[in-house]
Amino acid sequence: MTSILKAQKANATKADSKGKRKADDMDVDQDIEVIAAKRKKNKQRVLLLSSRGITHRMRHLMNDLEALLPHVKKDSKLDSKSQLHLLPELADLNNCNNTLYFEARRHEDLYLWAAKTPNGPSIKMHVQNVHTMDELKMTGNCLKGSRGLLSFDKGFDDTEWGRLTKEVFTQIFGVPSTARRAKPFIDHILTFSLLDSKIWFRNFQIIEKDPLQPNGPPQTTLVEIGPRFVLTPIRIFEGAFSGATVYSNPEFVSPSAVRSALRREKGHKYGQRKDAEEEGQRRKAMRMRGDDELAVHKVFA
Repeated sequence: MTSILKAQKANATKADSKGKRKADDMDVDQDIEVIAAKRKKNKQRVLLLSSRGITHRMRHLMNDLEALLPHVKKDSKLDSKSQLHLLPELADLNNCNNTLYFEARRHEDLYLWAAKTPNGPSIKMHVQNVHTMDELKMTGNCLKGSRGLLSFDKGFDDTEWGRLTKEVFTQIFGVPSTARRAKPFIDHILTFSLLDSKIWFRNFQIIEKDPLQPNGPPQTTLVEIGPRFVLTPIRIFEGAFSGATVYSNPEFVSPSAVRSALRREKGHKYGQRKDAEEEGQRRKAMRMRGDDELAVHKVFA
C-alpha cells in the first residue's frame, strides 16, 4: 500500500513539473512574438508618374529610374497640372507611401516632386543637365533589380532642409530587402553630392577586382553607369503636394525668368541699333547743303 502511495506522489510531481515546463515554454514563445512584433519592416513603395507634355529625354530618365529602383510602381500620366491633390489618392490606390512626380512645362522645363504620402513632407526641385543611360554609354553595368547603397554628402547634415531632404531621399531611393522584384545583391551605389546649393546625382558600379587582373588582389573601384542629373531645391512643403512652406530657396531663379531676361537683353541691343540708325540719318540730314542761286536746275531752267 505504501508503494502505491509513493508511486502516485511521484506521478503528481512529474505532472506538476510538466505543467511548469509548458508554462515556461509558453512565456518564451510570447517573448519571441513580442520581439518579432517590435522588429520594424522597411515597407517602402514608390509611385512614379509624370504630367502631359514630357519630351523623349524626360521619358528616358523616368525609365532609367524605374530600372534602378525595383520597388517603383509606374502609373499613367496625370492629365491636369493643377490637380496635384489627386496624387496622394493615386498613391493610396497603388499601395504606395512615396511619390516621384515629374512635371514638364513648355516642353523644355522639368520639375521633380518627391513626397511622402499621404501626410508629407514634399520637396519641389528643378531638374537640369539630364543625361540618360543610352546617351552616356558608360562602361559600368549592374544587375537589374539589385539593391544599391546610398551615399550622401556631409553637407546635408549642416542645414535643416538638408537633413530633411536626406531623410526623404533615403526612404524613396533606398530599396527595401522585402521588395518583390529586388535581387539579393548590392553591386552599385547612388551618390548625392551637394555643391552650389544643388544636388548632383550619380550612379556608380562597385567593382571588387580589376578586370585586367582577375587573379590579382582585390581592389575596389567605382565605374559610372548613369543616369546623371542635377536637382535645385525650390520649396519644401509641410504636406503632400500642399501645406505650409517649410523652406524656400532664395537663390532660385525660374528658367522662364532667365529666358525673359535674355530676350530683354536682345531687345535692348535691337533698340540701341535702331537709335544709332536714327542718329545717322539725322546727321546726314544736317550735312546736306541747301539750294543756292547757281544750282544747275536753276541756271538751265
